[in-house]
Amino acid sequence: MTVRHKIGTIAGTMAVTLAFSAGTASAHAESFNQRAASYVETFMGRVPYTYGGSSPATGFDCSGLAQYVYRHYGKSIPRTAEGQFEYFRRESRSAAWGGDLVFFHETSDPNSYVYHVAVYEGGDDMVAATTSGSDVQWQNFSWAGDTVTFGTLTH
Repeated sequence: MTVRHKIGTIAGTMAVTLAFSAGTASAHAESFNQRAASYVETFMGRVPYTYGGSSPATGFDCSGLAQYVYRHYGKSIPRTAEGQFEYFRRESRSAAWGGDLVFFHETSDPNSYVYHVAVYEGGDDMVAATTSGSDVQWQNFSWAGDTVTFGTLTH
């Protein structure tokens, strides 16, 4: 934060403190998201998809992967993709950060059932546990069109 002039009053100092605190909160949220987006990548190509899986030792399904990554950084979230969708604050695609979640809906109605979730990496990319016989992997989700929404806990 850059202070452009010298502040000589208590009121002015409080304004600077409030502005700094808001910046710190934003930096903390960004830091969580950056760490989550990086951490999920450590499972790519080495942890298999397992239906109902929720750990690197047994494998992950989509929501188990998201839950594991968030819990690693102290955030407790529901177990299922639909539950996570309901728990997260919806945000626009343009406001989404890497480390937020991408939710896949049955239809283009953003309130339709969520059948899949992944950790957003930016652009049209995510890290996901998707199908039997494959490992956690980086994927492009542009194929999903308008059936995806984004959610956050941090910003």
